[in-house]
Amino acid sequence: MTIIGMLHHRKDPETVVKAYAFAAIAAAEGAQFFYFTPGEVNFVNRTIKGQVYANGKWSTKIMPFPDVIYNAGSPEKLSKSKEIMKKMKNEIPFTTHSIGNKWSVNRRLKEAKDFASYLIPTEVVKNADHFHHYISAFDKVVFKPIDGRKGQGIFFIVKEDEQFVVRGNGYYRNFSRIQVEEFITQKLENETFIVQPYIQSITKSGQVFDFRLHVQKDGNGEWVITTIYPRVAPRGSIIANINSGGYTNYLDPFLEQEFKQDAYNIKKKLEYFSLTLAKHMDELQMEKFGEVIDEIGVDIGMDENHKLWIYEVNWRPGCPPTFYLEMDVVKYTVQYAMYIANNQKAIQNKIRDVKRKRQKQTEQVPIIGITGSAGKTTTKAFLSSILSKKWNVFESKDYWNTTEHTKKHAAEINASHQAVVLEYGMAYPGVITEHCKIIQPTISIVTNIGLAHVGNFNGDPKGVAKAKSELIHGMDQQGVLCINRDNDNSKFLETENFKGKILTVGIKRNANYRAYDVQYAENGMSFKMKLKNEEIELFIPIFGEHHVYNALSAIAIADHLGFSPMEIKTGLLFKKPPRRLTIYNCKDNITLIDDTVHSHPEGVRAALDVLSNIAKKRKIAIIGQMRELGDLRETEYRKVGDYVQQLGIDILLTYGFRTEEIGAQAKSKGMGASNIFHFTDRDKLHTHLKELIQEEDTILIKGASKTNMFETVQFIDRNYS
Repeated sequence: MTIIGMLHHRKDPETVVKAYAFAAIAAAEGAQFFYFTPGEVNFVNRTIKGQVYANGKWSTKIMPFPDVIYNAGSPEKLSKSKEIMKKMKNEIPFTTHSIGNKWSVNRRLKEAKDFASYLIPTEVVKNADHFHHYISAFDKVVFKPIDGRKGQGIFFIVKEDEQFVVRGNGYYRNFSRIQVEEFITQKLENETFIVQPYIQSITKSGQVFDFRLHVQKDGNGEWVITTIYPRVAPRGSIIANINSGGYTNYLDPFLEQEFKQDAYNIKKKLEYFSLTLAKHMDELQMEKFGEVIDEIGVDIGMDENHKLWIYEVNWRPGCPPTFYLEMDVVKYTVQYAMYIANNQKAIQNKIRDVKRKRQKQTEQVPIIGITGSAGKTTTKAFLSSILSKKWNVFESKDYWNTTEHTKKHAAEINASHQAVVLEYGMAYPGVITEHCKIIQPTISIVTNIGLAHVGNFNGDPKGVAKAKSELIHGMDQQGVLCINRDNDNSKFLETENFKGKILTVGIKRNANYRAYDVQYAENGMSFKMKLKNEEIELFIPIFGEHHVYNALSAIAIADHLGFSPMEIKTGLLFKKPPRRLTIYNCKDNITLIDDTVHSHPEGVRAALDVLSNIAKKRKIAIIGQMRELGDLRETEYRKVGDYVQQLGIDILLTYGFRTEEIGAQAKSKGMGASNIFHFTDRDKLHTHLKELIQEEDTILIKGASKTNMFETVQFIDRNYS
């Protein structure tokens, strides 16, 4: 006869209603059952002072160690007896093991990929600016405490033009941008909040609902569905939680009422999802802890396209008493306990098999190398941000792209990393070949071929393309390569003998990943594209069409690696690299644009585009020297001068060696001489700016780090902040 022990933190079994059901079902199934607490365990003679239910009452009895233990107590309260618990687990199999809190479960599902596309993207809110970036991308969001319970403290926030509608917890107010910032900041002072896109499941009558999926293992160790039922929120509420006034319903009539001819297919989808997710969670538990689980409850939503979204995965879920399923739950648990007691060898063999299988699946870590004349750091930042939504990513530091840096990276990458994202910089032939010898990429991105360092290649972009092609020759020849279809010089890349897969990105030309409806938005760029055969609207929190190309390269690789559109959309809300079109809002409504890391003709024109698109009134451009143009300097400076005049820039200031050629060309094209200034002395430049700058000016400062143009950013920020 199998002996089952129920472990609990409470001493009196009469206070644990479930104990009566276990006693009755165990007797019916031919098992012996007793109740005990950790303090009653005697390891010396392997006995436990337990409570046995017979003849309508509980009585104390000295019992031998059980064949299996059902752990029914609170993990927090039982943790006080962790040494006893640990010793018992070493000697006696447990039927149930904690799968962790909802955030650790979320993280595990993300990392394991299989069900990551069903997770709602979630971000811990750092500050009001972070919140604004998120709502700019999704328009409707849920803002709630990270450790919230029973639907408390949840707010639904909708952006409508310049207003924000906030409701939840008895709240229903329209806020201005400043008011919503104050609201967010006040909440963050007291606790940690998260933000998610709001995925609504709504009945025909306009009520919010979700589904609870309850699955268990049976007497054969197989997963079975205990119940699936909808939970419907009261009118006006956004929370279907029963503790918030929601109510339950039976599945079949609910589906018939809401979905008519689709009811049967949706029911089958829910059943299949329940069992496959349970098996997946079970394998994750085996892989990570060498344990099996026995029961989970999953709360899911379903959007207007009938796509399922996981809200939460719960360990040891309760059944609503309406359905009188308590005895069914206990029956499965007792039968599974008996299976556990008698099949330990088979279970341990299965755990070993699962570990081996999942180890093989994770052996291939994508190593992504990024090169190009411009956009390497921003592309790296976009891609790392997306991949980090479910993986542990090794990301090279900003601007750490020399071969010496790559050697350091090789020493730092370890088995915990699930993806590697690196920049490969170069100024001369042979450098990228050396990068690839140190760390060979399996995936590569060439952002574009431009005029950066072109002076080192006799002024010929074909020479730059040849040097960048070293990445194509040095990477895994069966890997994946991403290139820019709109960049004319990319046609010189040497792809003829590459045997892998080539992905293309573009805006103006057809490409595998093409953006359209590209527009300047409030805090960045918005655009649309097709992903998984569906149109998706995306937002990046950085200005400039050239950065849409960087985002597209990151999207292409993330999509290839199996990331969902929602994960990609969230990952694009990245931490922008410093001094790359950073916006400072100064006093007197003056806007300062800091783009002072690199400077080459394409980058200068892209920055001027940003100035032209976001300026409120006067457009002031301060342009520093561009290095390593060689014999192309004069021609390219003239092209920049043409562009300054073409865009209608109001005031042009140039700084550094021969940059007066830019102003001379702008003047020759019709720009007024009184609006053009040239300096070789920084102090004189700053003195002039004090006299020049007016209210509501928008000022672009564009220059390379080597020309120290950031000092001018600091000067303006000090004097106008």
